[in-house]
Amino acid sequence: MEKLGKQTIKFNNPPVITSTASIVGPKEANGPLVQYFDQCLEDEFWGEKTWEKSESKIIKETVNMCISKSNIPSSDIEYCFAGDLLNQCISSSFGLRGLNIPFLGIFGACSTFVEGLSLCAIIVEACAQNAICAASSHFCSAEKQFRFPLELGNQRPQTSQWTVTGAGTAILSKTGNGPFITHITSGKIVDMGIKDANNMGAAMAPAALDTLICHFQDTGRSPNYYDAIITGDLGYIGKDILIDLSADKGYNIKSNYNDCGVMIFDREKQDTHAGGSGCGCCATVFSGYFFKQFQEKKLKRLLLIATGALTNSTSSQQGESIPGIAHAISIEL
Repeated sequence: MEKLGKQTIKFNNPPVITSTASIVGPKEANGPLVQYFDQCLEDEFWGEKTWEKSESKIIKETVNMCISKSNIPSSDIEYCFAGDLLNQCISSSFGLRGLNIPFLGIFGACSTFVEGLSLCAIIVEACAQNAICAASSHFCSAEKQFRFPLELGNQRPQTSQWTVTGAGTAILSKTGNGPFITHITSGKIVDMGIKDANNMGAAMAPAALDTLICHFQDTGRSPNYYDAIITGDLGYIGKDILIDLSADKGYNIKSNYNDCGVMIFDREKQDTHAGGSGCGCCATVFSGYFFKQFQEKKLKRLLLIATGALTNSTSSQQGESIPGIAHAISIEL
């Protein structure tokens, strides 16, 4: 691998995305991408006593499904990177404690899945034959931790997004037929002073812009190099902000740009206000929809930029602003 510019790594032997898997909740199963998910749950608990236990089960079963689909023995997978939204990443660590694979817990808020893909790619190029990454979120557990318990019945403002219930996972390998991760551009923390925990799109869009511009400058590429530029979970509001900010900087992304939080729900029929969010948003949409587009040769070049709001309940109560982060990967056939 080699360093390009300020923040980008180019892989000389690009790691291969060998297999993916996704499991989603009932609301996601009623959305427009239902046919692309491996499994859809009928209820938020999935037989467990708490939402947190349910989320741990979701990420556990998604990882097991991905390994099974890959036909790679779990003993041949050398590293696991995983994270979620809950304090101390308990969904990942509790759900994957029986995996028996070296585990590195990560947290990038809703950017966690692409952070995991980035770290997997680095370790596969450096020394491993196979590595796996995963990310999950759960609407009920996230609302309880970051905003208000559902029992309060608080009215959600139109700027709020609906945290995706689900998990996505991917196995990266040293050899295979593609798609390949050719570049990663790791993001910087960008904080524009947004304090509204119900307007994550506005808080994260500036970070997406920063990483987007850095990727183009480091690689010498332009927006039209890619078949699609996809952000993780800016939702409708953040998507519009990023289009405008990019145009102000001389980058026209409008024709080939979309957002996973926009794609996963039907805004009108499902009343999700500003769209989807959560670690599981980007993870399930990529692992379900976009990976299949690559398999069917409908997509050849994708720039995937996952965005995260680096906040928690304590920082919000103490009046802190919401720092944003965005990590990008270039996936190509």
